[in-house]
Amino acid sequence: MKKLVSIIALAAALGACETAGMSSSTETMTASAAPPAAVAAAPAAWKAKRGPDGVHPDLNGVWQVLNTANYNIEAHAAQSALQLRPGPYVPVPDAAVVGLGAIGAVPAGVGIVQGDGKIPYTADALAIRDENRAKAVENDPEVKCYLPGIPRANYMDKPFQIFQSDKAFFIAYEYAGAVRNVFLQDPGEAPVDSWMGQSYGKWDGDTFVIEVTGLLPDTWLDRSGNIHGSTTKVVERWTPTSDYTIRYEAEITDEEVYTKPWKIAFNLYKKVGEDAQLQQFKCVEFVEEMMYGHLRKNPLPGPAADRAKREAEERARGE
Repeated sequence: MKKLVSIIALAAALGACETAGMSSSTETMTASAAPPAAVAAAPAAWKAKRGPDGVHPDLNGVWQVLNTANYNIEAHAAQSALQLRPGPYVPVPDAAVVGLGAIGAVPAGVGIVQGDGKIPYTADALAIRDENRAKAVENDPEVKCYLPGIPRANYMDKPFQIFQSDKAFFIAYEYAGAVRNVFLQDPGEAPVDSWMGQSYGKWDGDTFVIEVTGLLPDTWLDRSGNIHGSTTKVVERWTPTSDYTIRYEAEITDEEVYTKPWKIAFNLYKKVGEDAQLQQFKCVEFVEEMMYGHLRKNPLPGPAADRAKREAEERARGE
Protein backbone atom coordinates (compact mmCIF):
# COMPACT_ATOMS: atom_id res chain seq x y z
CA MET A 1 0.00 0.00 0.00
CA LYS A 2 2.82 2.35 0.98
CA LYS A 3 4.55 1.50 -2.31
CA LEU A 4 1.40 2.41 -4.26
CA VAL A 5 1.10 5.76 -2.46
CA SER A 6 4.75 6.54 -3.22
CA ILE A 7 4.27 5.77 -6.91
CA ILE A 8 1.19 8.02 -7.05
CA ALA A 9 3.03 10.88 -5.30
CA LEU A 10 6.01 10.56 -7.63
CA ALA A 11 3.76 10.62 -10.69
CA ALA A 12 2.00 13.74 -9.41
CA ALA A 13 5.30 15.48 -8.81
CA LEU A 14 6.57 14.63 -12.31
CA GLY A 15 3.30 15.89 -13.80
CA ALA A 16 3.59 19.17 -11.93
CA CYS A 17 7.16 19.69 -13.15
CA GLU A 18 6.16 18.97 -16.77
CA THR A 19 3.20 21.37 -16.51
CA ALA A 20 5.42 24.08 -15.03
CA GLY A 21 7.99 23.61 -17.79
CA MET A 22 5.35 23.80 -20.51
CA SER A 23 3.88 26.90 -18.89
CA SER A 24 7.30 28.52 -18.71
CA SER A 25 8.05 27.66 -22.35
CA THR A 26 4.67 29.02 -23.43
CA GLU A 27 5.30 32.29 -21.55
CA THR A 28 8.75 32.58 -23.12
CA MET A 29 7.36 32.02 -26.61
CA THR A 30 4.56 34.52 -25.99
CA ALA A 31 6.98 37.11 -24.63
CA SER A 32 9.32 36.72 -27.58
CA ALA A 33 6.48 36.96 -30.06
CA ALA A 34 5.03 40.11 -28.51
CA PRO A 35 6.75 43.53 -29.14
CA PRO A 36 9.00 44.49 -26.20
CA ALA A 37 7.09 46.86 -23.95
CA ALA A 38 10.27 48.47 -22.67
CA VAL A 39 11.28 49.79 -26.10
CA ALA A 40 9.92 53.35 -26.47
CA ALA A 41 8.71 54.67 -29.80
CA ALA A 42 11.34 56.71 -31.70
CA PRO A 43 10.87 60.44 -31.05
CA ALA A 44 9.46 62.43 -33.92
CA ALA A 45 12.00 64.61 -35.75
CA TRP A 46 11.90 68.27 -34.64
CA LYS A 47 10.25 70.63 -37.10
CA ALA A 48 10.36 74.38 -36.87
CA LYS A 49 7.15 76.23 -36.11
CA ARG A 50 5.73 77.74 -39.29
CA GLY A 51 5.81 81.49 -39.70
CA PRO A 52 3.16 83.98 -40.78
CA ASP A 53 3.00 82.58 -44.32
CA GLY A 54 2.27 79.09 -42.97
CA VAL A 55 5.03 77.62 -45.15
CA HIS A 56 8.43 78.72 -43.84
CA PRO A 57 9.91 78.69 -40.30
CA ASP A 58 9.06 81.45 -37.84
CA LEU A 59 12.23 83.45 -37.06
CA ASN A 60 10.45 86.19 -35.13
CA GLY A 61 11.94 87.09 -31.77
CA VAL A 62 14.87 88.68 -29.95
CA TRP A 63 18.19 86.91 -30.59
CA GLN A 64 21.71 87.19 -29.22
CA VAL A 65 25.06 85.41 -29.36
CA LEU A 66 26.91 83.90 -26.39
CA ASN A 67 30.40 84.11 -27.89
CA THR A 68 33.28 86.62 -27.92
CA ALA A 69 33.52 87.02 -31.69
CA ASN A 70 33.11 90.79 -31.53
CA TYR A 71 36.50 90.96 -29.82
CA ASN A 72 38.13 88.78 -32.47
CA ILE A 73 36.44 86.45 -34.95
CA GLU A 74 39.57 84.29 -35.06
CA ALA A 75 40.46 82.01 -32.15
CA HIS A 76 42.27 84.03 -29.47
CA ALA A 77 43.61 83.80 -25.94
CA ALA A 78 42.66 86.23 -23.20
CA GLN A 79 44.81 89.36 -23.07
CA SER A 80 45.11 92.40 -20.86
CA ALA A 81 43.66 94.94 -23.33
CA LEU A 82 42.57 95.50 -26.92
CA GLN A 83 45.40 97.98 -27.47
CA LEU A 84 48.85 97.14 -26.11
CA ARG A 85 52.27 98.79 -25.92
CA PRO A 86 55.73 97.29 -25.29
CA GLY A 87 56.49 96.59 -21.64
CA PRO A 88 59.70 95.67 -19.76
CA TYR A 89 59.05 91.96 -20.35
CA VAL A 90 55.71 91.49 -22.12
CA PRO A 91 53.22 93.87 -23.81
CA VAL A 92 51.11 95.88 -21.35
CA PRO A 93 47.87 97.89 -21.78
CA ASP A 94 48.22 101.09 -23.77
CA ALA A 95 48.01 104.36 -21.84
CA ALA A 96 44.59 105.01 -23.38
CA VAL A 97 43.06 101.99 -21.61
CA VAL A 98 45.36 101.09 -18.72
CA GLY A 99 42.97 102.67 -16.20
CA LEU A 100 40.24 100.20 -17.11
CA GLY A 101 42.14 97.30 -15.57
CA ALA A 102 40.33 93.97 -15.84
CA ILE A 103 37.25 95.70 -17.29
CA GLY A 104 39.27 96.53 -20.39
CA ALA A 105 40.66 93.01 -20.81
CA VAL A 106 39.84 90.73 -23.75
CA PRO A 107 38.15 87.38 -22.95
CA ALA A 108 39.33 84.27 -24.76
CA GLY A 109 37.32 82.81 -27.65
CA VAL A 110 37.34 79.74 -29.88
CA GLY A 111 36.61 81.88 -32.94
CA ILE A 112 33.89 81.61 -35.58
CA VAL A 113 36.05 81.35 -38.72
CA GLN A 114 35.57 77.92 -40.26
CA GLY A 115 38.21 75.68 -41.79
CA ASP A 116 41.67 76.35 -40.37
CA GLY A 117 40.31 79.27 -38.31
CA LYS A 118 42.31 81.93 -40.15
CA ILE A 119 41.05 84.66 -42.48
CA PRO A 120 42.76 84.18 -45.89
CA TYR A 121 44.07 87.73 -46.30
CA THR A 122 46.22 88.96 -49.15
CA ALA A 123 49.61 90.24 -47.96
CA ASP A 124 48.55 93.90 -48.30
CA ALA A 125 45.27 93.36 -46.45
CA LEU A 126 47.03 91.52 -43.63
CA ALA A 127 49.38 94.47 -43.18
CA ILE A 128 46.38 96.80 -42.87
CA ARG A 129 44.80 94.46 -40.31
CA ASP A 130 47.98 94.53 -38.24
CA GLU A 131 48.07 98.34 -38.36
CA ASN A 132 44.44 98.47 -37.25
CA ARG A 133 45.12 96.10 -34.37
CA ALA A 134 47.96 98.25 -33.08
CA LYS A 135 45.56 101.21 -32.83
CA ALA A 136 42.31 99.33 -32.17
CA VAL A 137 40.91 101.61 -29.47
CA GLU A 138 41.61 104.72 -31.51
CA ASN A 139 40.42 103.51 -34.90
CA ASP A 140 37.68 100.90 -34.41
CA PRO A 141 34.46 102.33 -35.92
CA GLU A 142 32.51 100.84 -33.00
CA VAL A 143 34.33 103.18 -30.61
CA LYS A 144 32.87 106.14 -32.50
CA CYS A 145 29.37 104.57 -32.64
CA TYR A 146 29.42 104.09 -36.39
CA LEU A 147 27.02 101.47 -37.72
CA PRO A 148 28.60 97.99 -37.47
CA GLY A 149 27.92 96.56 -40.92
CA ILE A 150 27.28 92.93 -41.84
CA PRO A 151 28.10 90.36 -40.56
CA ARG A 152 29.46 92.11 -37.43
CA ALA A 153 26.05 93.39 -36.31
CA ASN A 154 24.93 89.78 -35.76
CA TYR A 155 27.63 88.82 -33.24
CA MET A 156 27.99 91.97 -31.19
CA ASP A 157 27.25 91.63 -27.48
CA LYS A 158 23.88 93.36 -27.81
CA PRO A 159 20.68 91.64 -29.04
CA PHE A 160 18.65 92.23 -32.18
CA GLN A 161 15.04 91.54 -33.11
CA ILE A 162 13.66 89.89 -36.23
CA PHE A 163 10.26 91.05 -37.51
CA GLN A 164 8.93 88.57 -40.05
CA SER A 165 5.57 88.67 -41.83
CA ASP A 166 4.29 86.99 -44.95
CA LYS A 167 5.35 90.04 -46.99
CA ALA A 168 8.33 91.57 -45.17
CA PHE A 169 11.51 90.74 -43.22
CA PHE A 170 13.08 93.39 -41.00
CA ILE A 171 15.91 93.30 -38.42
CA ALA A 172 16.38 95.92 -35.68
CA TYR A 173 19.63 96.02 -33.70
CA GLU A 174 20.02 97.43 -30.21
CA TYR A 175 23.48 98.80 -30.96
CA ALA A 176 23.23 102.34 -32.38
CA GLY A 177 19.63 101.73 -33.48
CA ALA A 178 20.90 99.98 -36.63
CA VAL A 179 18.28 98.41 -38.91
CA ARG A 180 18.06 96.18 -41.99
CA ASN A 181 15.16 95.97 -44.41
CA VAL A 182 15.58 92.65 -46.24
CA PHE A 183 14.14 92.80 -49.76
CA LEU A 184 12.15 89.71 -50.68
CA GLN A 185 12.33 90.49 -54.41
CA ASP A 186 15.64 91.04 -56.16
CA PRO A 187 16.26 94.82 -56.05
CA GLY A 188 19.19 94.69 -58.46
CA GLU A 189 22.52 96.34 -57.77
CA ALA A 190 22.72 98.58 -54.69
CA PRO A 191 22.36 102.22 -55.84
CA VAL A 192 24.96 103.36 -53.29
CA ASP A 193 27.26 101.75 -50.72
CA SER A 194 26.12 102.09 -47.11
CA TRP A 195 27.15 101.06 -43.61
CA MET A 196 24.65 98.17 -43.43
CA GLY A 197 24.64 97.39 -47.15
CA GLN A 198 21.72 96.11 -49.20
CA SER A 199 20.06 92.81 -48.20
CA TYR A 200 18.09 90.50 -50.50
CA GLY A 201 16.56 87.38 -48.93
CA LYS A 202 14.91 84.19 -50.18
CA TRP A 203 14.07 80.78 -48.70
CA ASP A 204 16.02 77.60 -49.40
CA GLY A 205 13.82 75.00 -47.72
CA ASP A 206 13.82 75.90 -44.01
CA THR A 207 16.90 78.14 -44.37
CA PHE A 208 16.56 81.87 -44.98
CA VAL A 209 19.37 83.01 -47.29
CA ILE A 210 20.33 86.71 -47.40
CA GLU A 211 22.74 88.16 -49.95
CA VAL A 212 24.38 91.37 -48.70
CA THR A 213 26.16 93.75 -51.09
CA GLY A 214 26.91 97.47 -51.27
CA LEU A 215 28.84 97.55 -47.97
CA LEU A 216 31.10 100.48 -47.13
CA PRO A 217 34.69 99.32 -46.53
CA ASP A 218 34.89 101.55 -43.43
CA THR A 219 33.41 98.94 -41.09
CA TRP A 220 35.56 96.37 -39.28
CA LEU A 221 34.69 92.73 -38.65
CA ASP A 222 35.62 92.93 -34.95
CA ARG A 223 37.54 94.93 -32.34
CA SER A 224 40.85 93.37 -33.43
CA GLY A 225 41.14 95.23 -36.72
CA ASN A 226 39.91 92.49 -39.07
CA ILE A 227 38.58 94.05 -42.26
CA HIS A 228 36.66 93.61 -45.49
CA GLY A 229 36.86 95.62 -48.70
CA SER A 230 34.81 97.73 -51.08
CA THR A 231 33.59 94.77 -53.16
CA THR A 232 32.69 92.45 -50.28
CA LYS A 233 29.73 90.12 -50.72
CA VAL A 234 28.22 88.31 -47.74
CA VAL A 235 25.82 85.38 -48.19
CA GLU A 236 24.08 84.59 -44.89
CA ARG A 237 22.20 81.39 -44.03
CA TRP A 238 19.76 81.45 -41.10
CA THR A 239 18.63 77.94 -40.13
CA PRO A 240 16.45 77.22 -37.05
CA THR A 241 17.76 74.22 -35.11
CA SER A 242 15.32 74.26 -32.17
CA ASP A 243 12.57 76.48 -30.77
CA TYR A 244 15.27 78.64 -29.18
CA THR A 245 18.33 78.42 -31.47
CA ILE A 246 19.33 79.47 -34.97
CA ARG A 247 22.48 78.31 -36.74
CA TYR A 248 23.97 81.31 -38.51
CA GLU A 249 26.46 80.79 -41.34
CA ALA A 250 27.94 83.27 -43.78
CA GLU A 251 30.30 83.08 -46.73
CA ILE A 252 32.41 86.20 -47.33
CA THR A 253 33.94 86.97 -50.70
CA ASP A 254 36.18 89.85 -51.77
CA GLU A 255 39.00 89.29 -54.27
CA GLU A 256 40.61 92.62 -53.33
CA VAL A 257 41.13 91.58 -49.70
CA TYR A 258 41.05 87.76 -49.51
CA THR A 259 42.79 85.02 -51.47
CA LYS A 260 39.62 82.90 -51.46
CA PRO A 261 36.04 82.92 -50.08
CA TRP A 262 35.79 81.96 -46.40
CA LYS A 263 33.05 81.19 -43.90
CA ILE A 264 31.95 81.95 -40.37
CA ALA A 265 29.36 80.07 -38.27
CA PHE A 266 27.88 80.34 -34.77
CA ASN A 267 24.66 79.87 -32.80
CA LEU A 268 22.06 82.51 -31.98
CA TYR A 269 19.89 82.13 -28.87
CA LYS A 270 16.33 83.36 -28.44
CA LYS A 271 15.50 85.47 -25.41
CA VAL A 272 12.31 84.69 -23.48
CA GLY A 273 10.22 86.32 -20.75
CA GLU A 274 10.81 89.91 -19.68
CA ASP A 275 14.28 89.72 -21.27
CA ALA A 276 12.79 89.39 -24.77
CA GLN A 277 12.94 93.06 -25.70
CA LEU A 278 15.44 95.56 -27.04
CA GLN A 279 16.75 98.38 -24.91
CA GLN A 280 17.90 101.73 -26.24
CA PHE A 281 21.60 102.11 -27.03
CA LYS A 282 21.82 105.07 -29.38
CA CYS A 283 25.43 105.78 -28.59
CA VAL A 284 26.16 108.86 -30.73
CA GLU A 285 25.70 111.17 -27.76
CA PHE A 286 28.06 109.00 -25.70
CA VAL A 287 31.03 109.83 -27.94
CA GLU A 288 30.43 113.54 -28.50
CA GLU A 289 33.09 114.53 -25.96
CA MET A 290 35.64 112.16 -27.50
CA MET A 291 35.00 113.33 -31.05
CA TYR A 292 34.14 117.01 -30.60
CA GLY A 293 35.31 117.99 -27.13
CA HIS A 294 38.39 119.72 -28.55
CA LEU A 295 36.08 122.18 -30.34
CA ARG A 296 34.79 123.67 -27.08
CA LYS A 297 35.77 127.27 -26.43
CA ASN A 298 37.41 125.99 -23.27
CA PRO A 299 38.15 122.26 -23.78
CA LEU A 300 38.03 120.08 -20.72
CA PRO A 301 41.39 118.94 -19.34
CA GLY A 302 42.65 115.68 -20.82
CA PRO A 303 42.55 114.39 -24.41
CA ALA A 304 40.24 117.18 -25.61
CA ALA A 305 42.51 119.95 -24.32
CA ASP A 306 45.61 118.17 -25.62
CA ARG A 307 44.11 117.83 -29.09
CA ALA A 308 42.94 121.44 -29.17
CA LYS A 309 46.45 122.59 -28.23
CA ARG A 310 48.07 120.33 -30.83
CA GLU A 311 45.77 121.54 -33.62
CA ALA A 312 46.31 125.16 -32.66
CA GLU A 313 50.07 124.68 -32.90
CA GLU A 314 49.70 123.01 -36.32
CA ARG A 315 47.60 125.94 -37.59
CA ALA A 316 50.18 128.41 -36.30
CA ARG A 317 52.97 126.60 -38.11
CA GLY A 318 50.91 126.57 -41.29
CA GLU A 319 50.35 130.30 -41.11
